[in-house]
Amino acid sequence: MAGARGLSVAGDLLAATTLALTLQSTGAGGFAVSGLLLAGVSPLVVLAPLTGRLVDRVDSRRLLAGVGVAQAGVCVLLAFTTAPAAIIALVALIACGLALTQPTLAALLPAMVSRDELPRATALAQTMSSIGALAAPVLAGVLAGQFGPRVPLIVDAGFFLALAAAGLLIRTRRAAAVTGDAAARAADTTPFRYWRDPLLGAITVAVAGVVLGVGAINVVAVFYLRETLHASTTAYGVVEGLWAAGLLAGTWATARLVRRMRDDGALVYGTLAALAGTCLAIAAMAAVPALLWVTPLYLLGGLCNGGLNVQQNVLVARRVPAESHGRAFAILVGWVQGAGLTGYALAGFLLELLPPRTLVLALGVAGVSVAALVAVPIVRAVRRERATGPVLAAV
Repeated sequence: MAGARGLSVAGDLLAATTLALTLQSTGAGGFAVSGLLLAGVSPLVVLAPLTGRLVDRVDSRRLLAGVGVAQAGVCVLLAFTTAPAAIIALVALIACGLALTQPTLAALLPAMVSRDELPRATALAQTMSSIGALAAPVLAGVLAGQFGPRVPLIVDAGFFLALAAAGLLIRTRRAAAVTGDAAARAADTTPFRYWRDPLLGAITVAVAGVVLGVGAINVVAVFYLRETLHASTTAYGVVEGLWAAGLLAGTWATARLVRRMRDDGALVYGTLAALAGTCLAIAAMAAVPALLWVTPLYLLGGLCNGGLNVQQNVLVARRVPAESHGRAFAILVGWVQGAGLTGYALAGFLLELLPPRTLVLALGVAGVSVAALVAVPIVRAVRRERATGPVLAAV
């Protein structure tokens, strides 16, 4: 299952990176590249209510296999498409598939392992996603540079076919119609209320707020590191890689800690601390006099980011009924992706108004402020829950 998640992420990014390079090299312009990136993310946000319901109702093996084959077919079409508008439309179709596979794989994980093993399994899945996210842009650059865009897109089709095969090999199956679970079928007809859970609601809003800032930082950092701190292209790549290295370390370290947390309240506090730590690392970057001082802060930011990823997924899996996991993870993915998309757009606007160093400080402080604002209702909700019992995301 973790391998399937890595294939899904790698396939999506391989196509997006290859096509972004293609549009840029053919002189399509910034609007075309922006449209491509928007098409690759917006379906995850817009389709979240629909995809979550499908994930909870349709056999997960059929869903993964069918979507993987469809995405492979779209990649083959992309390999022979040159019109920017058609390319953007086909990328949106691939993203529609990702909007289905991401919550499907996230919902499968709690069904495949025990409660005690869930943090470790989540860490493994996050690791494979990170590997896919790191490898895909490199592979796209090498293959597109050596052979042109057609070869990496055909390779990408192979990735999606491998995802389809992995879906068929996963023995665990979800959806009440497949399992024959009468209780699950009854629950599926009951209205689902993700936001009824005060802890989930507050943490989701906080995570989205921080992701908005991190998304903006991904754009601002290019100018801050290259122009303000005078990093070479090689140094820039190395520094960016440190965030990923910290993320992987944080993922596994947090997985061990989560198993020792006595209740969901401790898990929520840990998530809040990871949010604040990520933003403090970003804010501190604004004070560095030279590039070398950024390296420990990138490691710290990635470490907290990895801890955040594990804890938020475990929290959703624990607090949402199993038959509603698809809808819950679709909501989480939609909010996170939507916030990241907003951050990208906001960064382009802000860079026209403020210098990069000022923006780094402002975005970091804004993220810490979001964490502080939600801390008060979160502490109250945890105390109330410990006194009276949990209010879970169900009617």
